[in-house]
Amino acid sequence: MSTDGPGTPDPVSAPTRSRSADRRARGGRSRDRRRRAFTTAFAVVVGALVLVGAAGAGVSALQGPRVTGVQSDPEAAVAASGSRFIITTSRSLQEVDASQVTVTPATPFTVDTSGRSVGVRFTLPLHDDTEYTVRIDGLQAVGGGPTSDVVETMKTPPLEMFLLRRTADGDTVFRTDLTGEQAVPVFEHPHIEDFRATATRLVMSVSDEGQASLISTDLNGGDQIPLPLPGEGRVTNLQSADRGELIGYTYTAADVGAGGGAEAVLYTTSLKEPDADPVAIALPGDEQRVADWRFVPDSESLLALTFDGRLLLSAASGADAVELGTAIAIDGIARGTPLAAVERVDGLALIDLRDGTESPLPLAPSDTRPALVLPLPGGTGTLQTTTTFDGLTPVSTSVQVVDLDGTARPVFETPGSDAVLQTCVSPSGRYAAVLVAPDVVSNPYDLYEVPLPERLETHIVTLDDGEPVVALTGFDASWCQVPPQ
Repeated sequence: MSTDGPGTPDPVSAPTRSRSADRRARGGRSRDRRRRAFTTAFAVVVGALVLVGAAGAGVSALQGPRVTGVQSDPEAAVAASGSRFIITTSRSLQEVDASQVTVTPATPFTVDTSGRSVGVRFTLPLHDDTEYTVRIDGLQAVGGGPTSDVVETMKTPPLEMFLLRRTADGDTVFRTDLTGEQAVPVFEHPHIEDFRATATRLVMSVSDEGQASLISTDLNGGDQIPLPLPGEGRVTNLQSADRGELIGYTYTAADVGAGGGAEAVLYTTSLKEPDADPVAIALPGDEQRVADWRFVPDSESLLALTFDGRLLLSAASGADAVELGTAIAIDGIARGTPLAAVERVDGLALIDLRDGTESPLPLAPSDTRPALVLPLPGGTGTLQTTTTFDGLTPVSTSVQVVDLDGTARPVFETPGSDAVLQTCVSPSGRYAAVLVAPDVVSNPYDLYEVPLPERLETHIVTLDDGEPVVALTGFDASWCQVPPQ
């Protein structure tokens, strides 16, 4: 009987099929074990991460906010007021009060808090080449929890300035440090009447064959752009605002005598729109001629003195003018606290431009009235220049710091043979620039619109102790609000 029927296994192939099935079964079990091992390992890793995260959160919850970033602009901080030191932390913060903040060396500041950041705003320019430390105590996250103290530092760069030097071979504006060893010429022209510096630009008032023009450049003398003028005529009393890249000047038309053209009209120009026509400042009243004027530091206002003696405080556009009585001259306006030193008919006075209140101006002890009075940054006092005479002969000239209580101390003196033509103060009030014409009797004047002695020296002294820093050849220091007058 045959054994090869359809239901009978092949004696050769049966063992082979059995081994293949075993291998498949073993492979399935191995894959199951690997899946279980991976799942277990993944669960362990996730669990560990959760534990680490929970531990980190616990540690973070036990700590106060931590610093994650600091922003500052040291170069801007020494040049102008309003620079900010911003500290960003790991958590959103409760409001920080000014009493929690200490700045060393001491300088005026305000504080604001926004989200995870605290901003310390310096209301005066900072001293140059100085390390400042900002300490904030008791930083606390929104919702409470532990507090933390923060200490951060910033180093300001050495101070620079621009000066103008006139020579028979041509005139040069140059940039220099306070050693005088790093002077670099940045703009040259056969006839430079005056110049002013903003945060990013220089503006030169030049003359070509008697025709005035204004040229704007970057701070290295490049990117030269001619600025439109109201017409052919003279530009005087060129000034620059602390902010906004804005300049101003008085303009007198060339035909003022015969054709009734504009005379001593105040104009402003935005360096952000160098192709735009200059804007004439319309003041209230019939008399539009301006005898003297100033940009008010740290604001968008200007102070103008008209030919009829009216003192007006207005927006830079001339709008919303406020009458401040009559005056003879504007001596200067302080940075940080808008106190203006003004010469009235009956004497010198300090006017607070915020509310128009007026107070007497303490004077340095002298037999004569100060020739120059300049309010110091922050309204801490004034810088006054007085000359001692023997009869009609000048014996000596003294530049003195006069505190608001009348205490005076000299910071610069020169013999009567020399003339002090102007004093200016560095943005922070750390230094004074004193413009001196040596041996003035034998020092001939040039033939510019504002004539000056041919030999001029700018002496830099510290105001704390009167220590001399450097004497530089040139004038019209960029710290000055106005040109020599």
